[in-house]
Parts: sequence; structure tokens; C-alpha cells
Amino acid sequence: MIKFIAAAVWICAATIGAVFYSFQSSSAKPASAEHVQPMLGGLDYVKTDVLSIPVLADSHVTGYFLTKLVYTVDPALMGRLSVPADSMIIDQVYSYLFGSPQIDFSKVKTIDLDAFRNSIKDAINTRIGVQLVHEVLGEQIDYLSKDEIRDNALRRRASEMKTPKFGTEAAKPKAAAH
Repeated sequence: MIKFIAAAVWICAATIGAVFYSFQSSSAKPASAEHVQPMLGGLDYVKTDVLSIPVLADSHVTGYFLTKLVYTVDPALMGRLSVPADSMIIDQVYSYLFGSPQIDFSKVKTIDLDAFRNSIKDAINTRIGVQLVHEVLGEQIDYLSKDEIRDNALRRRASEMKTPKFGTEAAKPKAAAH
């Protein structure tokens, strides 16, 4: 019986000591904590869907600007937003492309992608009033003219006509002639 009481007291003392030590070590943070670099952690990476924006010239659609963006945001601020961040990103992409008539997508070398990304980031942060978006990255950025879209559609139709559909008469094997 004395061994049982001694073991119970020992277990209680070890548990209290472990809890006391864990609280002491968790609350003892250095006063000058390192500043976390933006690309090394602390931020969430959010992807947009593929955005398809018509490009207008002389009141006609000349092609489509396709983009898929990734942006880094502060998760604490992201949770406090009343408007979805995706909606703001899409609005800024449309505003930038329609508000910059000097962009000529037929000349790929004249497009300044850094200005495009920075403009979206700065406009969102200005609209919100805090630095929510730290970086905008382009996962996919393409331009397709109307002619390219038409050619792709014609090629797709031609290849569908050549390949027989499964379950049709053309796809069934022919019986050997005897």
C-alpha cells in the first residue's frame, strides 16, 4: 500500500513539473523575434481560376487574354475581408486591361508583365487600405486571336470526324468475309 501511494505521489509530481516546464518554455520568447520573410512563410498562396478577358479594338473583339494568377496574402487579413479577394483580383485585371488601351497583345515583346502584376497588387492594396496582397504571380498568361481560336475549333471538329465514336456502327469491328 505504501508503494502504491509513493508511486501516485511520484506521478503527480512528474506531471506537475512537466506542465510547469512546458508553460515556462512556451511563454519565454525572445524579445527581438526574427522578421519572417514574405516568401519564406506566414503567407497564403491563393490561385484564381482561368480568366478569359475579351480584347477590344475598333468596337470588335480581336482576341482573348487568358490568365491564371497566384497571389500571396496575409491570412489574418484575408479572414477579415467582407468581399472575396478573387472578385477584387478579377475586377482589377479587367480594369487594367480595359483602362490601358496602349497594350497591344499582338506584339508580345511590348507587354510589361511586371507593370501588370504590380498594378493589380497596388490597386487592391489601395482599395482595401492595408497591404493584403504581397505578390501577384502569373501561373498562365496567354493571348489567343480570333483566328487562332477559329483554327483550333476547325481542327478539333476535323479530328472528331476522323475518329469514330465508341458505340457507333463505324467503331464496331467488321465481320470477316467467308
